Amino acid sequence: MDTLKIDQTRNTPKIIFDPVNNKFEITGASRPENVRIFYEPVVIWLENYYTEILDSIAKGKPVIEKFIIDIKLGYFNSSSAKFIHDALHRIHQLYDHGIDVKAKWYYDEGDDDMRQAGQDLSEMLDFPFIYHEIKGANK
Repeated sequence: MDTLKIDQTRNTPKIIFDPVNNKFEITGASRPENVRIFYEPVVIWLENYYTEILDSIAKGKPVIEKFIIDIKLGYFNSSSAKFIHDALHRIHQLYDHGIDVKAKWYYDEGDDDMRQAGQDLSEMLDFPFIYHEIKGANK
């Protein structure tokens, strides 16, 4: 499976799904003009990745041991929140299949709203996040 890489713009985040290293990263701000069009390739990639993992499990083949999620968003609008939730939900399902999933939520020093957004997502997904405050980000 190929790596999915979407470059960051002023209104869209950088997204990298790396199946070799089993890593998902989203960085920047997410306020695309058309959220559905922007996130569609991400949703399709995730569905294909998840299907491959489930097929491997069903066939008794070795499956990945861990999956790392790095979320470094400075801002996301409410339309993006649904797609971010859906992507994290799909990745959380890997955890349900015994895969060690580590979700790291980064937020700027003093940005209590962004930390709270991470806590809310973590609670909705019933999945613990590891929080990292980025010191000096607003200075």
